Amino acid sequence: MPHRKLQRNTPQRRVILEELRNVTSHPTAVELYELVRQRMPKISLGTVYRNLDLLAQQGTIQKHALGGAEARFDGSTHRHYHVRCDCCGRMDDLDGIYDNLVGEQPAQAVGYQILGCRLELIGICSDCRRRENTSNENKRECRTC
Repeated sequence: MPHRKLQRNTPQRRVILEELRNVTSHPTAVELYELVRQRMPKISLGTVYRNLDLLAQQGTIQKHALGGAEARFDGSTHRHYHVRCDCCGRMDDLDGIYDNLVGEQPAQAVGYQILGCRLELIGICSDCRRRENTSNENKRECRTC
């Protein structure tokens, strides 16, 4: 394993991590920036982005950036899966699903050693469905998000 430079725990990084762990909404960097600014008004968006990337590289948090969607961050690193709204991008935890969904066969067939698994289900959240139903449109597209 390559040698990694130890990073000191700055006050900004500590507040970013605390705010991320205080929410379950899997915020984007901009959403987290707005939360952190309430405690540290002079913090920059760039500082939030840099610290989130560093915390993700260290394995302290999870970064979810799948399918070209804006990255969302999770302060919980325990094994769990997610569901993401296809309209607004909201992401929620799916706790309690711990079965080995893939198994060893596919990995063995191509010679990989499996290090982990990320499962993300895609759907439409209850808020978007409610907005869609009240707008009396039967299209799948969510125009309000």
